[in-house]
Amino acid sequence: MITNLHIRNIGIIEDLEIDFNKGMNVLTGETGAGKTLIIDSLGIICGGRFSKEMIRKGENHSYVEICMYVPNDENAIDGNIIVAREIFSNGRNTCKINGRLVTVTELKKFMSNYIEIHGQNDNQQLLDSTTHIKYLDSFSGEEIIKLKQDYKEKYIRYNEIKRALRENYGDEKEKQRKLDLLKYQLNEIEEAKLKNGEEEKLEEKRNKMHNSEKIVKNLIEAENAIGENTIDVINVAIRALEKIEDIDNKYEKTNTALKSIYYDLQEISRDINEYTEDVEFDEQEREEIETRLDTIYNLKRKYGNNIEEILNYKEEIEQEIEKIENVEEHNNKLRKEQIEIEKQMTEIAEKISEIRKKYAEQMSEKINQELVELEMKNARINVKVEYKINEFFENGKDEVEIFIKTNIGENESELIKIASGGEMSRIMLAIKKVLAEVDEMPVLIFDEIDTGISGKASKSVADKLKKISKNHQVLCISHQPAIAATADYNYYISKKVENDRTNTNVKLLNEEEVIREIARISSGEINEITLQFANELRNKKAS
Repeated sequence: MITNLHIRNIGIIEDLEIDFNKGMNVLTGETGAGKTLIIDSLGIICGGRFSKEMIRKGENHSYVEICMYVPNDENAIDGNIIVAREIFSNGRNTCKINGRLVTVTELKKFMSNYIEIHGQNDNQQLLDSTTHIKYLDSFSGEEIIKLKQDYKEKYIRYNEIKRALRENYGDEKEKQRKLDLLKYQLNEIEEAKLKNGEEEKLEEKRNKMHNSEKIVKNLIEAENAIGENTIDVINVAIRALEKIEDIDNKYEKTNTALKSIYYDLQEISRDINEYTEDVEFDEQEREEIETRLDTIYNLKRKYGNNIEEILNYKEEIEQEIEKIENVEEHNNKLRKEQIEIEKQMTEIAEKISEIRKKYAEQMSEKINQELVELEMKNARINVKVEYKINEFFENGKDEVEIFIKTNIGENESELIKIASGGEMSRIMLAIKKVLAEVDEMPVLIFDEIDTGISGKASKSVADKLKKISKNHQVLCISHQPAIAATADYNYYISKKVENDRTNTNVKLLNEEEVIREIARISSGEINEITLQFANELRNKKAS
């Protein structure tokens, strides 16, 4: 159960602590005093959504902390679990469970085992038919648990097989489509006969072709500059120096260097001449290079950034084709296993369905009994179980949906099409009452579940809440005197203005204060008549 709730900087709540107790805890008070903010805070600590507009004006963060006493729980430390969530105006979120940092998703999953909130808008859960199977299975109890576990184990394997077949091209059309595509790609790459380094050489040659006129012009100019005359002049100089090199060693050294230049120039002249001949290209060769480069660019666009990557992709294609062509044997084994597991799942699902149908009748009858006491005497609930022959779901082969007929002579239909807001609240309460004995949820929170009801119905609602509180801690916000009178603990929520700021306060009422609060909410004022009425309601609770 929740033992303590601490809230800071949420709406008009500056700093608020509430110690809750076992049994039925009812919160009443002024309109706009912050009752709903308290429920919102409980929603936040349970991993619910938070808007930064909820942060108290002038503050940069909000904080909610809850302490729960859950003896013999593996997550508890000395029987206590402390959960905290701090949210900042910049969107940063910090969640802790017993001091350990967790994500919001982890927080939500963890708290779903301890607290269930039913607000004015939470009746939407009852309108979601996917939750109806959960209600029925909870009511069915131990008889269905083992079968569901066996079914789920096989369902997990069933999905693994289906996924493996998809990935292994178990579908014949998909396999052939993929094979055709891969073989087309492989053929396209093989026909190109690519070689590493080929593209660079072709681009270099194409560049020369594009600049051939410029190259030839300058090569001829260079060749003419060197020319025979230059070489002959240097040769004359060499012969002259040879005649005096025996006179002084320095002449010999100079002549040796000049000879080296002479031979280099001869070599350079021959090279330039060869370059000039190399530059000559015909138009056909130019077209062949452009076509080849276009082929390479097209393959790069589809299969890789360069020839090396394309060739690597070719190897991958070859391996995948081999895998697909040889996977049939493995797929046949998977298909046989799938057939067998479908047979086993069907056998289990049929047993589950029979149990559900049996308990669906019992659950319908019990809910209808509760609805009679909740002043819905003409309403009839029908929990329907429909077995789907050709489908497998996570929880079997059943679709479960709650139908209702609210008045005599009308046809039954889905809840969402018929029930009003007030009726939804009572139906939800009736279901919770029926499930109370098998429901392991420690804390149930009801936010103004009495909306839209009055008179006898409110007394019946109070009675149901009281009975539920025998096995669960109940927190309830209410405006009904009958519900306030039934509480084990009454809390009064008020607000006051201090230093030009509004702030929420909470007070645990003593017996005299409880009587006065019941009198206040019964008619809006406290006098002898309303006090007498409050005492009568309270005495009925005591009896």
